[in-house]
Amino acid sequence: MATSRRRLGRLERAALQGVMVREVVNFSSFWRSSTFSSTVDPTIYLLAFGLGFGSLVTRVAGHTYIEFVGTGIVATTVLFSGAFTAMYSTFIKYKFQHTYDAIIAAPVDTEELVTGEALWVAVRTGVYGCVPMLVAVAFGLAPSWGMLLVPLIAALAGFGWAAFGIFVAARVSKIESFSYWQSGLLTPMFLVAGTFFPLTALPHWAQVVGNFNPLFHCVQLVRHAVFGTEGIADLGHLAFLIGFALAFWRLAIRHMERKLIL
Repeated sequence: MATSRRRLGRLERAALQGVMVREVVNFSSFWRSSTFSSTVDPTIYLLAFGLGFGSLVTRVAGHTYIEFVGTGIVATTVLFSGAFTAMYSTFIKYKFQHTYDAIIAAPVDTEELVTGEALWVAVRTGVYGCVPMLVAVAFGLAPSWGMLLVPLIAALAGFGWAAFGIFVAARVSKIESFSYWQSGLLTPMFLVAGTFFPLTALPHWAQVVGNFNPLFHCVQLVRHAVFGTEGIADLGHLAFLIGFALAFWRLAIRHMERKLIL
């Protein structure tokens, strides 16, 4: 009687662990420079806008300007440490270093590879997202228990942006093509996210467009976590971020499979 072979399931824990452990070991060799770029840039934005415009603008949406920007700048950190990191890291690994070819040769499929990479970026983003907020606390933002939710919100948004970055990396043929995505899409989204000014100050059409911006929903969730939740509205923001993450997770897997297998 022939023995039946065990059928491997999707997203095997051992495979995900292997991908993430490799990233942790690799990260230990360059964590200083990565942490510097992912946290210092948003902090500079915070200080420049919060203290600069804060001397001209007293209150925005019922909060001091440093409080308003300090909670909103988390989205900038998510973008820098999520999308940008995944875009460049993924492209270099499969195009120049051929790291992914070696990983796929092991008992790891593309779905597990993409998921493990995105999860690792999400963990980093969740940690980095707290830095500007802590700086804002030093400049007057009152601590609250809701701040404990900020790493989770940043990690969820970071997973979506990591998947987006992997998707973009799988789509482009040369690294210079990232400029089109950065200048044509990510920079406008970064500016129209409610980070530096409320969307209600914009024309109606811009408000409608802004509501489809994942960064805007990240900003809203962070602000509501810090200043007070808003029930149904926050569920809507959360649902949008989950949908965004799932959609680009699947797109990243599909397009990376075409790069690595087909």
